[in-house]
Amino acid sequence: MAKTIIEFKDIVKRYGETEVLKGINFQIEQGKFYTLLGPSGCGKTTILRIIAGFTDASEGDVMFDGKRINNVPANKRKVNTVFQDYALFPHMNVFDNVAFPLTLRKVSKKDIRTRVLDALKMVQLSGYEDREINEISGGQQQRVAIARAIVNEPDVLLLDEPLSALDMKLRKEMQYELRALQQRLGITFIFVTHDQEEALAMSDEIFVMNAGQVLQTGSPVDIYDEPINHFVADFIGESNIVRGHMVADYLVSFAGHEFKCVDAGMRPNEPVEVVIRPEDLDITTVAKGSLTMTVDTQLFRGVFFEITGHDDTGNSWRIRSIHRTEVGAQVGVFFDPEDIHVMRFNESEEDFDARLETYEGEESDR
Repeated sequence: MAKTIIEFKDIVKRYGETEVLKGINFQIEQGKFYTLLGPSGCGKTTILRIIAGFTDASEGDVMFDGKRINNVPANKRKVNTVFQDYALFPHMNVFDNVAFPLTLRKVSKKDIRTRVLDALKMVQLSGYEDREINEISGGQQQRVAIARAIVNEPDVLLLDEPLSALDMKLRKEMQYELRALQQRLGITFIFVTHDQEEALAMSDEIFVMNAGQVLQTGSPVDIYDEPINHFVADFIGESNIVRGHMVADYLVSFAGHEFKCVDAGMRPNEPVEVVIRPEDLDITTVAKGSLTMTVDTQLFRGVFFEITGHDDTGNSWRIRSIHRTEVGAQVGVFFDPEDIHVMRFNESEEDFDARLETYEGEESDR
């Protein structure tokens, strides 16, 4: 098991009467790429600022490598930050920008040169040291900011929406570069974004946040395939979310029919929400379908058709299919039991884990 490098213990942050973090608990392991994902104002950047030492927690403890660091000043923490605007000095060239933190620490000129050139090589900017900041592109400026952050050899690199100012093409290129850089350096990255695709593409682990709370933690696959509640399911990618009730373990009712599923541990007849991703639904004949849908719209998206429609009970459905249909047509919609994900209403991650542990214990006793 990887070593825990950062831990939040019951962290609360208030600004006046407003509580922006509400009892946050998590652990960050060494050498992984973490993403704090959530809408604007959910507390992502506040967490980053508390880790960096720019903001103090109102309650709780911040642990770094097993030691409490609440009172450790920012310049004494083995953490560096890449800001959204990069905060580069326009009057300095690339070399001097990267060298700046080493100059402040009065590192020798020989060591500064060696470490700056090594950092620029890591971000694929060798030969750019004499360039002025206004002579390089936005993506190159971002790499300079990263080089300046890693030249201090931090244990943790914090990145506060550093890709948001880039155009779409460059943004996707930098996603690959950042992920490759993290793996090459082997240090912990904590990345803040509100972009779901960005988080899914880059992360080892995602913390989904809303309204000052961490709602769910897990790998991108876990978060996408097993959302804990309505907010996570709706925020992470596009979802079909319909209401239903559990008939029994592995049997759920929705859209006027009963379907086999892979979920269990809920009460019989308990109201639930059912999630099925658009790419897990297939268009077929009415006879072969799990349910019948009337097609409302169809858009060609290049590699698939995006089809919307409604079933006989009024539920709306969104489907991504390679098969074309016709607006107004009645079609069958097919899905497997593994494609159905059943959620309790507003269940927390702690409640979900407790339910799963209890149910798995009961299963093993049988």
